[in-house]
Amino acid sequence: MAGIAEVAAQAGVSKATASRALSGSGYVSDATRARVRDAADALGYVPSAGAVGLATGRTQNIGVVMPYLNRWFFAEVLEGIQQALLERGLDLTLYDAKPGTPGRERIFGDFLARKRFDGLIAVGLEPVDQEIDQLTQIGRPIVSVVGSGEQTSVVAVDDDHAARRATEHLIELGHRDIAFVGGSPRSHWAHVDQERLAGYRHAMRQAGLSEFVRHAHSEVSLPGGYAAAADLLGDTRRRPTAIVGVCDEVAIGTIIAARRLGIQVPASLSVVGIDDHEFAEMFALTTLQQVPREQGAAAVEVLLAEIAEPGRARTVVRTPARLIMRNSTAAPLTGSAAE
Repeated sequence: MAGIAEVAAQAGVSKATASRALSGSGYVSDATRARVRDAADALGYVPSAGAVGLATGRTQNIGVVMPYLNRWFFAEVLEGIQQALLERGLDLTLYDAKPGTPGRERIFGDFLARKRFDGLIAVGLEPVDQEIDQLTQIGRPIVSVVGSGEQTSVVAVDDDHAARRATEHLIELGHRDIAFVGGSPRSHWAHVDQERLAGYRHAMRQAGLSEFVRHAHSEVSLPGGYAAAADLLGDTRRRPTAIVGVCDEVAIGTIIAARRLGIQVPASLSVVGIDDHEFAEMFALTTLQQVPREQGAAAVEVLLAEIAEPGRARTVVRTPARLIMRNSTAAPLTGSAAE
């Protein structure tokens, strides 16, 4: 494999000039830079990460820290991040920071402090105060995928808008007794849960339906949604005609609970979720779609801009979710909506 010396010789420049031309550091005329790059391409030259690091003072590596690797949202975001980094020839170091584990403590207290990356993407961490301080003190740009945006740049779906639109869809169909299922203040997804709950409550108040507002707490998971919905729907005297799930997994758990109770969806119960999870189509779930892969790619764009421009102001990107109509929602049965 050709080295920098061979590239320099073919381009007719010094090794230092060839290195500057390929790394982008220091002044090199456009003509010389083009000649060096043509020589590198002709010889199949591939710069080592170490050599580029010495020339630029950067690692050419991006750190990614997330609490779960085996859940749909996180896997999709990671795919988007990885593809965007591969396209730019950058490396990725992944930190699996499961909540409440010794490994998470070591990641925040030790591994991240080593700064073996040029910037960090934190995916859905909802970190406690001490962890936020540890992140902001590492001296590297940080972008969050999901978060408040108070201390780092953030890329996320507009959770409040998604829940409002989901609720408004049910109201437009004629539902009044609409419940919200999923999430709690103790949830790992507390910020997302509260934003979506607030959006539901706002839509209900705007429609003059405050008397029907109710929240069935649950873990943000399919089993959690199933358990909460089974309890909520089991009370035939106060059974709602429609449910907004805090996410698709909770909404799918709700559909399964309804089926086991003999409640037909959507004839007797409408259910809408948020996310457009990979299982949403299988359950014909009407949902508000977010695209995690696009969020991952967008986070890379924001982070690289901050790396290139130290001191850049924080960026907050919140994209609206899109309503995807399937077969889990319909107008309430005649006489079933509260008068």
